[in-house]
Amino acid sequence: MASFVIEGGHRLGGDIHPQGAKNEVLQIICATLLTAEEVTVNNIPDILDVNNLIQLMREMGVTVAKEGIDTYSFKAENVDLAYLESDEFLKKCSSLRGSVMLIGPMVARFGKALISKPGGDKIGRRRLDTHFVGIQNLGADFRYDEARGIYEITADRLQGNYMLLDEASVTGTANILMAAVLAKGTTTIYNAACEPYLQQLCRMLNRMGAKISGIASNLLTIEGVEELHGTQHTVLPDMIEVGSFIGMAAMTKSEITIKNVSYENLGIIPESFRRLGIKLEQRGDDIYVPAQETYEIESFIDGSIMTIADAPWPGLTPDLLSVMLVVATQAKGSVLIHQKMFESRLFFVDKLIDMGAQIILCDPHRAVVIGHNHGFKLRGARLTSPDIRAGIALLIAAMSAEGTSTISNIEQIDRGYQNIEGRLNAIGARITRI
Repeated sequence: MASFVIEGGHRLGGDIHPQGAKNEVLQIICATLLTAEEVTVNNIPDILDVNNLIQLMREMGVTVAKEGIDTYSFKAENVDLAYLESDEFLKKCSSLRGSVMLIGPMVARFGKALISKPGGDKIGRRRLDTHFVGIQNLGADFRYDEARGIYEITADRLQGNYMLLDEASVTGTANILMAAVLAKGTTTIYNAACEPYLQQLCRMLNRMGAKISGIASNLLTIEGVEELHGTQHTVLPDMIEVGSFIGMAAMTKSEITIKNVSYENLGIIPESFRRLGIKLEQRGDDIYVPAQETYEIESFIDGSIMTIADAPWPGLTPDLLSVMLVVATQAKGSVLIHQKMFESRLFFVDKLIDMGAQIILCDPHRAVVIGHNHGFKLRGARLTSPDIRAGIALLIAAMSAEGTSTISNIEQIDRGYQNIEGRLNAIGARITRI
């Protein structure tokens, strides 16, 4: 297994470009199954989760061609339905969280899908009820094969329906949406997720011939059509990377410019970092972060301790709370980090405590961080990446630390961040992959 060795204490400087958004591209690639015509996708990141899904599509019989450095075309004209029942296919699905979004397109177009329980980060319970109940509401039949540990979903022709989702699940909404575009009649999804990545999926499907209205709201209306056609699509920059780079600059007292961030799609992220005292400027579609020797956490108007919590869009994405927690360790002041959506994402804080951070883990969802105000640096340490987002947070901590740190299990980081050591070394970091 690979590791990173990080020599801490180096300031960064220069320009860095965020990759294409992982959470968007997984939906987009699955959606290419909805048509037999060619779909071309630009700005695809070269990361493990995406590469595994692309390879899975090839093995399913989809014609995949690399058209450029980050551009692929997909043509799902001759999908091998027999392969989809094989143990090999089901085993690969179990190791790839994004594979769950194959269900909607497969049932809508071919009337059948098989899927094993998908894997992914160990960050707490990640229910599939929203996916399954939503697609059942469209008329699909679900059967669980206990012997093989797989779900079999079948439908002659999906039928539009009204549904109120029990949670605003992004992947759940995407799955139901992809099933509904080819269903007969009208589907209404209330309490739908409305993240920019979901908006991107809706717009791409409309260019393919779908009829989706209510985009960017939590009430989507889909008029079913008989078939979809090919299109071109460009993936947004990854907002989680943008936030990670903002935090990285603050922790290492660095001056950097994050290029082409699609600022209008960042939502509350820039303001959330400003609440930690970090200065940043919008310059066109770039974000400029000046070097800061210190940054002070705001208090609420009544003087009470700042709380930063995740919430469905347009609230703060849970994927950035790990980064914000690390950034707070060197701020002036205290903050309560409240991770509402996943109950195991804060368990990596024991590694930060070993590095000298002052953190009180109140329970699986809440941690109080008492900032050092750069009074003393974190210490280098031997670390392990438990999930993608904690992995990048630990990398940021190690880059700001005194001495050398080693992070093992970096395959977790590779799942979500493209050539991260190469891009950071280009602006002054000292990271070696071994």
